Amino acid sequence: MLIMSFIMMLIILFSIILIIMNFFIMFKINFSREKSSPFECGFDPFSSPRLPFSINFFLISIIFLIFDIEISIILPMIINYKYSQIFYWMFLNFIFMLILIFSLLIEWVDGSINWMF
Repeated sequence: MLIMSFIMMLIILFSIILIIMNFFIMFKINFSREKSSPFECGFDPFSSPRLPFSINFFLISIIFLIFDIEISIILPMIINYKYSQIFYWMFLNFIFMLILIFSLLIEWVDGSINWMF
């Protein structure tokens, strides 16, 4: 028990030392106008940096996220085929795939998959 408390004290002491070192290191020593400007390459900005976000990128990323999560759900289903009733898992997998195909058709009809408008 004494060794455990000694180790805890060392961990706390080491953490405090790291926090104090970080406090002294985090301040900038040299202030440079070029380094603090948003464009470090030397070119002046020609347009506003707040351009409107393309909704196509957002829709494609949401679609990718949905189908990426779908793969992480289907893989354990395949492994569970060995350990449980096969008809129950086939029915659940069929319903899950039916929902995914239906959502893909909705995205296709809506035009979310088309890159160009």
